Amino acid sequence: CGISLQNGAVPGEQGKQEKSVKRGNWGNQIEFVLTSVGYAVGLGNVWRFPYLCYRNGGGAFMFPYFIMLVFCGIPLFFMELSFGQFASQGCLGVWRVSPMFKGVGYGMMVVSTYIGIYYNVVICIAFYYFFVSMTRVLPWTYCSNPWNTPDCVGVLDGNLSSRVALNISQLLNTTQKRTSPSEEYWRRYVLNLSDDIGNLGEVRLPLLGCLGVSWVVVFLCLIKGVKSSGKVVYFTATFPYVVLTILFVRGITLEGAVTGIMYYLTPQWDKILNAKVWGDAASQIFYSLGCAWGGLITMASYNKFNNNCYRDSIIISITNCATSVYAGFVIFSILGFMANHLGVDVSKVADHGPGLAFVAYPEALTLLPISPLWSILFFFMLILLGLGTQFCLLETLVTAIVDEVGNEWIIRKKTFVTLGVAVAGFLLGVPLTTQAGIYWLLLMDNYAASFSLVVISCIMCVAIMYIYGHRNYFKDIEMMLGFPPPLFFQICWRFISPAIIFFILVFTVIQYRPISYNEYVYPTWAISIGFLMALSSVICIPIYAIYKVCRSEGDTLLERLKNATKASKDWGPALPEHRSGRYAPAFSPSTESHLEVQPLQPEKAQSEAAAASPVQGSNGSAHSQDSRL
Repeated sequence: CGISLQNGAVPGEQGKQEKSVKRGNWGNQIEFVLTSVGYAVGLGNVWRFPYLCYRNGGGAFMFPYFIMLVFCGIPLFFMELSFGQFASQGCLGVWRVSPMFKGVGYGMMVVSTYIGIYYNVVICIAFYYFFVSMTRVLPWTYCSNPWNTPDCVGVLDGNLSSRVALNISQLLNTTQKRTSPSEEYWRRYVLNLSDDIGNLGEVRLPLLGCLGVSWVVVFLCLIKGVKSSGKVVYFTATFPYVVLTILFVRGITLEGAVTGIMYYLTPQWDKILNAKVWGDAASQIFYSLGCAWGGLITMASYNKFNNNCYRDSIIISITNCATSVYAGFVIFSILGFMANHLGVDVSKVADHGPGLAFVAYPEALTLLPISPLWSILFFFMLILLGLGTQFCLLETLVTAIVDEVGNEWIIRKKTFVTLGVAVAGFLLGVPLTTQAGIYWLLLMDNYAASFSLVVISCIMCVAIMYIYGHRNYFKDIEMMLGFPPPLFFQICWRFISPAIIFFILVFTVIQYRPISYNEYVYPTWAISIGFLMALSSVICIPIYAIYKVCRSEGDTLLERLKNATKASKDWGPALPEHRSGRYAPAFSPSTESHLEVQPLQPEKAQSEAAAASPVQGSNGSAHSQDSRL
């Protein structure tokens, strides 16, 4: 028996190979790190962080930002990675740890669905700008186009060329009243914006075509799951840094770039005492790292069981935040150049969100020699940043569905599941390509993935640390990594991170303002739909908890609660060879049947077996010896 065990006749060995082949793994650890970096580093790093930094005290904002990174960002990131890696399951399967909280996994799926729908619409707009930049003169350079109005004043038009002769006050008035050609191109041509969110108008066919292109690209990159996407990220996760560096080198050589960068970095220390600055820092860290979306758990579930996810979480988190800071130099060097060209303050041209990506920055690019080249590079970078996040959002949904069904058929047909999710995402994104699409996109961005993420993350911390038990979880991590989580992380998980998450939730509620887009104020019914979207992910948690308690065994409510929160029997490492200690399976007759060995002396073996059988039957000690072998 000892010989056959050495030769690989361990009951779980065959299962190991089957499991790896069925579910898939990363080709190597670099693929996982690059995918996670691509997931965490998204559009928000370019179009949100630099503006937040400039608005909240410049360099002074870095202090609360990095404090929140250390005490909330990295600990939550490590928790989600270790959670997914230990169980090798997606955002639904991991909740075998405490089945009553499986609604948290469904909430993550709902959030990822919302984000996946509108995120690809932003990518499709970037695709559109990328394609129209392939021309000798960018279409938003001048005011001589059919869609322009008399209010349009371009930075290269003749009516601003005489600005030297104007005094400063006249110029400021002109600049405040003017409408830039890039803004009119965005509002009147690309979007053909309607006057109300309820007035959908027609579908913008160029955007619809680009939406189809972006979904096809995402599907083809995920056609073989992590095996194919793991190869694609070598390009999509690294090339944006090449483009950022090219734009940075070009930006700092421009006149006025230093002014813009100083605007971005000059510390205003008095703002550190403002609670809003700390709230913005905590929120930005939380949303930027992608916590509670389900993507981190999903990506980590394809890791090898003993991978050092502690090291990975620190590398990825710091890379994400460093990218945000670096992107600020790229953005504000160009905006400083534009402000210098117009003779106005940088604050007059600074913007964030779609306004920065599709209005302010493209207009600044028209001032550069060979402007189409810089425009192509900038929008190609936005496409790659968006795709890196979109890959993980789609894989999160597909993995959750496949792991939940779990039979042979759906594992073999995973490509068709991916196709089905992609087609559904495309169809649900069509209304966002109408004339009122940008209103709906911003509504989803502001409500579908805001406070609901904070609630989901807070409940996940409580469920793991206090329901499953922090000691159990620390032992699981020690079993997986070979060492327990450092004391700092233990304290953060139990006390500091949940407190910061609760602070973010309170801050979000206190700072709440009804959404608006430029001068357009959203009607009450639209805001109600926004709250329903936010509620739809959170409501999964109590609904599933009630369902699970009702289905659990027990005569009293307390017994049912205990059974519903108790870890299920199949919780633990997915592969049998990793299920040691308290996860070690008891041998059963069915398991023994796989260990058939032909004895060299059948008669002697039978007599020995007959003599030993009472001992084996009495306490099963022979079985435990076999399992240790």
